[in-house]
Amino acid sequence: MEPVTLTTERLLLRTVGLHDAEAVHRAAQDPDIQRWISQLPSPYLPEHAESFTTRMVPDGWANDSVFTFGAFLSGGELAGMLALTMRALGVGEIGFWAAKEHRGHGYVTEGTLAVARWAFTALAVDRVEWKAEVGNAPSRAVAERAGFTLEGTLRAGINNRGVRRDCWVGSLLPSDLGLPSAAPYLPAPAHAR
Repeated sequence: MEPVTLTTERLLLRTVGLHDAEAVHRAAQDPDIQRWISQLPSPYLPEHAESFTTRMVPDGWANDSVFTFGAFLSGGELAGMLALTMRALGVGEIGFWAAKEHRGHGYVTEGTLAVARWAFTALAVDRVEWKAEVGNAPSRAVAERAGFTLEGTLRAGINNRGVRRDCWVGSLLPSDLGLPSAAPYLPAPAHAR
């Protein structure tokens, strides 16, 4: 798929390239990002940001496996990153981080909703999952503000730098945003839950 650009009230959500590598590198120096984003090399060097922006992101779009968006403010500043990783037919998993200086303004929540809406309408995704290591309260707060239903805790559900850790898991369905599903959905009866 060719990269797409999404807009919200305050954000431009677009793919990133080499011209964004410095901003990605700078943001990724934040200890909180390094702590919670298990796929991020540590230390995060300029060459990691260059590889991410020039190879990983374009490859994900090209093979329809990972759709990565930089969340940019009107002045061009990088507020955060969001990625939708396709996990199974009709199922994507969203991941995100916010640049330290742009936290607390709802940008990542706004971006998450825009990417989910796009996934539901353009990709025929029927379930967007969110996972975060237990204890990552800011990530959980974003997911809850975006309308995700917390479904529980997966024991040893995340590998963070070689250590299995428990993680929270939640989901967002098209119906949560007032959208139709691509496939029929039959919820479990209330007494079976």
